[in-house]
Amino acid sequence: MPRRPGSAEETNDGDQHDDVTEPRESTLEDAPDSAEVAGRASAEAAVTTTSEDENTATSRDLTAAAFFDVDNTMMMGASLFHFARGLAARKFVRAGDLAGFAWQQIKFRIGGAENATDLQSSREQALSFVAGRDVSDLEGLSEEIYDELMADRIWAGTRALAQMHLDAGQRVWLVTATPVELAQVMARRLGLTGALGTVAEHAQGVYTGKLVGEMLHGGAKAHAVRALAASEGLDLRRCTAYSDSANDVPMLSVVGTAVAVNPDQRLRETARTRGWDIRDFRTGRKAVRIGARSVLGMGALGAGLAAGLAFRRRDRS
Repeated sequence: MPRRPGSAEETNDGDQHDDVTEPRESTLEDAPDSAEVAGRASAEAAVTTTSEDENTATSRDLTAAAFFDVDNTMMMGASLFHFARGLAARKFVRAGDLAGFAWQQIKFRIGGAENATDLQSSREQALSFVAGRDVSDLEGLSEEIYDELMADRIWAGTRALAQMHLDAGQRVWLVTATPVELAQVMARRLGLTGALGTVAEHAQGVYTGKLVGEMLHGGAKAHAVRALAASEGLDLRRCTAYSDSANDVPMLSVVGTAVAVNPDQRLRETARTRGWDIRDFRTGRKAVRIGARSVLGMGALGAGLAAGLAFRRRDRS
């Protein structure tokens, strides 16, 4: 079976080496950017962990697929925050780590195009709170956290769209900045084909606290979709992508059909300009409230920062 991105490489004599997923040093001419590295790693992880469902219909559409963003598209709120909150509740991470994590993500989501220093800081700290932890532990906790904090937040309308593609014999992947371990749990629970998510570097089954490339966000998602399409023989002109955020315009632009789901204002305007379909499963004042939070990227992340600081204050008292 192919070696999963993020894992230590084992030689024929059974010895493991720490030559893991950190990109090799290369010249400026041939070095891919961190978004491309992240996209390729995510696509490789999706390919090596996806298995065919024995119950899949015999009539398969092998060249078409659908790609769904997660936060505010497939589920209400920020999956990455709920993941961190679940880990903190289980004392897998400290409250202070959760607060720092939430702050980094708020800066990342709001800033959109930060300067190089901020981007590097976000990449280095994105999953630093899992450094030194066992991969197997995190995979097991991902199952619990999804069932406890996320399962009842799935948008029924978006889930129905995904099922429509499955019924047509097409494969369906989630595409999200959340760790690939959690993303794959979500995909399994929803009966989807698999997931493209952020890949964290690990050596000998233990997380180093570094990312492979960067978080799967913005342009990195487009790289991941292209890489997966190339490996799976997909015709991107026959594929469909769904998202709520203008940050995902790169991903939406690489497929033949783009759909804005519960869109923020910038994506709604882009969708209207480009003639993309718009689906909004929010109603009335709720739609306005959630939409505003989506634009700022605050929502659950802002609540996470407050919760983290509250825990920190409690710990000090």
